[in-house]
Amino acid sequence: MKDKAVLAFSGGLDTSFCTRYLTAEKGYEVHTAIVNTGGFSEAELDAIGRRAIQLGAVSHVTLNIEDEYYEKCIRYMIFGNMLKNGTYPFSVSSERTFQALAIAQYAITTDAKYIVHGSTGAGNDQVRFDLVFNIMAPGIGIITPIRDMQLSREAEIDYLKKQGFEADWKKLEYSINKGLWGTSVGGRETLSSHLPLPEEAFPSQLKKTGEENLALTFEKGEVSHVNGLACSKTDAIRKIESIASEYAIGRDMHVGDTIIGIKGRVGFEAAAPMIIIKAHHALEKHVLTKWQQYWKEQLGNWYGMLLHEGQYLDPVMRNIEKFLADSQETVSGEVYVKLRPYRFSVDGIKSDFDMMNAGFGQYGEMNEGWSATDVKGFTAILGNQLKIHRFVQEKNRNVSGRESGNNEINTAKP
Repeated sequence: MKDKAVLAFSGGLDTSFCTRYLTAEKGYEVHTAIVNTGGFSEAELDAIGRRAIQLGAVSHVTLNIEDEYYEKCIRYMIFGNMLKNGTYPFSVSSERTFQALAIAQYAITTDAKYIVHGSTGAGNDQVRFDLVFNIMAPGIGIITPIRDMQLSREAEIDYLKKQGFEADWKKLEYSINKGLWGTSVGGRETLSSHLPLPEEAFPSQLKKTGEENLALTFEKGEVSHVNGLACSKTDAIRKIESIASEYAIGRDMHVGDTIIGIKGRVGFEAAAPMIIIKAHHALEKHVLTKWQQYWKEQLGNWYGMLLHEGQYLDPVMRNIEKFLADSQETVSGEVYVKLRPYRFSVDGIKSDFDMMNAGFGQYGEMNEGWSATDVKGFTAILGNQLKIHRFVQEKNRNVSGRESGNNEINTAKP
């Protein structure tokens, strides 16, 4: 009897190597599973399945968790306007925990002895996968060939070539992870601090020029309509992505601190996440109080950081989720976005909860809810603490100056 191993399979270079190496060299009974978080078409999933079997897998399954991923994670990232280091929408880092949870459950139900993942020893994913597997499937061993053998991408390609497998090796020089909430792109350029990714490295290419208007309708913080058409939450994201990606919107380079303490650099494209987050944030500026916005920002930053570092299972995350969800009661309205090649702008919003239309006044123009006398009194009281502080400091400064002057006179006497 061969030892049964469930391999988290993406169809990329690393997991392709793992499948072939473990079956051909180590004699494992490998069962591959791809966890679909919304980044694949049916044709792509079919091709990935065929590739797994060709590489030696005994069986292959697709675990579809797109709706679960949205409900348990993406919606909270929208509520919190979460961008890692103000740049990256946690595209891959948020997916990994949910992929690991699905793989762990599948491994348990199939009585696997081992779980395999293709992470390297120098990235975040190894920690995210290992954490979930150790917590959710503690009786199952973990195998990580790429990490343990310290393999380069070139060494993996050479091995597969010698095994007789053909592929678009040029394309496989880039590590591309595609999901509902964006796509990451890694390659030799991202290993440097100065080289940009070439245009052809990005999955979406510029197809449109000029300008295009996009209207997003939010209901309690979630997109419900795109250009007036009702959509499911996940379909709305796909619709926005299909429209905006043709303008090559959402590309950037993320530089951040990894869980293991080194700096990391990765390219990404995430047209829909960037537009949704910016549109949602603009709407919140109109309908939430300043303290709601302040505390949302603090908790959103913490949530994103913990999510990035694989701490999704900590119960504090459920506590933060409750706060974020509660804050969205009035975040409803329409947001108007203009698309252009490589960029977009948020032009404005309409909402029944817009506090700019409260009838109290127009900023910089007219005041209707208070008088000039009210403002004079308010300003006088508002400045009390600063006036007291200045008075005390000036008083002490004058006393200190007199004492210093006396000392100088005394020391000058014969």
